[in-house]
Amino acid sequence: MRLETRWWALRLAAAIALLGAVNAGAAEPSAAAGKQPPRPERTEAERVALSRELRAIYSRQPTAWPPPQVDPGVEWRELGRLPEVVHPETNSYSMAKAALGRTLFHDPRLSASGKMACVTCHEPLLGWADGRRVSEPHGDIPGRNAPTILNTAFMPTLFWDGRAASLEEQAEQALTNPREMAAVPDRVVALVADSPGYRQLYSAAFPEAEPTFAGIVAAIACFERTVVGGRSRFDAFLAGDAAALNDAELIGLDLFRREARCLNCHHGPTLSDGKFHDLGLSFHGRSNEDLGRYAITKDPADKGRFRTPSLRNVTRTSPLMHTGMFELRGVLTMYNAGMVTLKRQAYERNDPHFPVKSPLLKPLGLNRHDLADLAAFLHALEEPKPPSHPPAPPPLGDAQPPDPSRP
Repeated sequence: MRLETRWWALRLAAAIALLGAVNAGAAEPSAAAGKQPPRPERTEAERVALSRELRAIYSRQPTAWPPPQVDPGVEWRELGRLPEVVHPETNSYSMAKAALGRTLFHDPRLSASGKMACVTCHEPLLGWADGRRVSEPHGDIPGRNAPTILNTAFMPTLFWDGRAASLEEQAEQALTNPREMAAVPDRVVALVADSPGYRQLYSAAFPEAEPTFAGIVAAIACFERTVVGGRSRFDAFLAGDAAALNDAELIGLDLFRREARCLNCHHGPTLSDGKFHDLGLSFHGRSNEDLGRYAITKDPADKGRFRTPSLRNVTRTSPLMHTGMFELRGVLTMYNAGMVTLKRQAYERNDPHFPVKSPLLKPLGLNRHDLADLAAFLHALEEPKPPSHPPAPPPLGDAQPPDPSRP
């Protein structure tokens, strides 16, 4: 195991150098990172005793669980089961509308190229993500990893930078963004209106209404609100099945809530605070700089901040982070080191607008057993793979086909 530990230490050092290099300089881990050696590992007997104790504690209702380790001012919520989805009054749910939205979600003919559908970047069997490092269909830089749409019904904002306040806004932006599907609204409406099959689906969803782009967007958003989890082994544990988590996963749950400090940002039923934090991954000052939320708000305090992703089903959505640069073990290793702190150049020393890493990130000093237990708990958040039977797109009528010369 010593060779394995050394290998991951080298991987961490390489990642820090890669992530934080600024203008040929280098980023440095948190200054305290080198002063936080891994804590002693428990013996097997100690682990057995601990798991027995934790099973008795966590078999109680969450209201009786030990207080989590969170910083002052963090408005945390206890982990729990997902609530029922609330559909907005402006886009109420119907089976017919969701069925129309599901068909549109899988149809590449909506895009300008005729080759890219919503499902291209949000594949059910890949955790409703796409398994790629970044998803930039037209080669634009900087690129970001495709976030999952699972449980987005519960998120207050969408996209890594939070630029959409609803799934309707998200669907419309993804359709029309020239860097994504580049759809032309009038042509999309004509495609639906001129297809007998689509007209039938649309009439069932919106009786006595002619197809509109707003209706098409609403149907896709309605379908996306039905993409909800809640069937993980952790959910079974929360429902009272004490055997749903094994000993390592149970120890990982306790670590997640306490010594690993994860509840500072990943709390509540979605395991996300829905807020924005700087993890030191903005590549500030480099050609691939991505300042995240700042591009939307123009508030200097938002430089380098990105939305906290839900950790539900996270093990099915690798690679991780908005950069797509990490697998799960690498992410845990980086958090254990306190992530990276960008090194200021001489001319930036007094710059009040320089991206500042979240103060919630601190070196943890976890050992290899701790990291393995955390990973085990995160695997317990995995959802069963959904059946993948994409709907057949209705035949087109006389609508103008997509122009393949468009990007």
